[in-house]
Order: sequence, then structure tokens, then C-alpha cells
Amino acid sequence: MPDYRVTMNIGALQAGIAPDSVLPAAAAAAAELTMVEASDLAIVAGAPRITVRYEAEDAELARQIGEHVAASTGQSAQVLSYRVTERVKGRWFAVG
Repeated sequence: MPDYRVTMNIGALQAGIAPDSVLPAAAAAAAELTMVEASDLAIVAGAPRITVRYEAEDAELARQIGEHVAASTGQSAQVLSYRVTERVKGRWFAVG
């Protein structure tokens, strides 16, 4: 099954949200719909970036899962932007 990931640039947290709860919540949102392979938090150019890698049957389903994860994450933190990518022969390409 193809590998996909949703990568989100994160802004301010919602009031009362612990910083260490955002990544597990994002992975849990994906796990509601599919098998989660990995999740990661990185600081890129001084800003937090969350990545959740998961399986999906096709690009359309992967896009829908990515939207669900971003919307769910938006309940605990500001999602400044997100994108869904597919792994093809070891490289990641944007999903339309």
C-alpha cells in the first residue's frame, strides 16, 4: 500500500493545550482512518512542523485523511499550512 504523509506548519496553541499533546493528537486523528506508520515533530527555521506518515489506498483518500488530520490538529493548535505528499521510489511528491 502506498505511503503518504501530511506535513503541517504549526502556529500558536489553543488556550490550555499542552505542547506535548499536539503530536499524539495528530497521529491519533490519522489512526481513526488508517494505519499510522510514524509521526514526528521538527523545528524548522524556528517554527514547529508536525509530520504524520500513513497508508492509503490512493491519492484521493490520502488527501482526505490529510485534511482530517489538519482539521483535527486545528482544534488544539493553529495550522498555518499543510500539504500531503506521496512516497514514490524513495522521494516525496505533492498530492494534487
